[in-house]
Amino acid sequence: MNAAIIAGLAYFGAIFVLGFMLGVIRIMVLVPRLGEIASVLSETPVILAASWLVSHWATRKFNVSSAVSRRLLMGSVAFGLLMLAEACVSVFAFGSSLTVHLAAYGTPQGIIGLIAQIAFAFFPVMQRSRP
Repeated sequence: MNAAIIAGLAYFGAIFVLGFMLGVIRIMVLVPRLGEIASVLSETPVILAASWLVSHWATRKFNVSSAVSRRLLMGSVAFGLLMLAEACVSVFAFGSSLTVHLAAYGTPQGIIGLIAQIAFAFFPVMQRSRP
């Protein structure tokens, strides 16, 4: 299998697990104290920093070429899986509809999260010239 695809799978898996754990903490601890937007703003730098580190690790571990196309493939695989996994958790674990899940991206906290997810997708490309 292509190194970029394997790296994308690993990148997605690690960040999805961390994001799920942080999401539980955010919902159970932060939201009641800070509200939705402040909670998401508190979580976002943590998940982005972890994403940066995991992206760097995965590109090295799986020897992903520095070619833009390979790095875009890695980020696209990870992003696509992340979006699919979030929709599945929302619908199957929390009983939401897909329409409600997608509408949540239109809220301020949803926009913040989506911007962070897009950054997550581009981290492998942004790191391509890094040693």
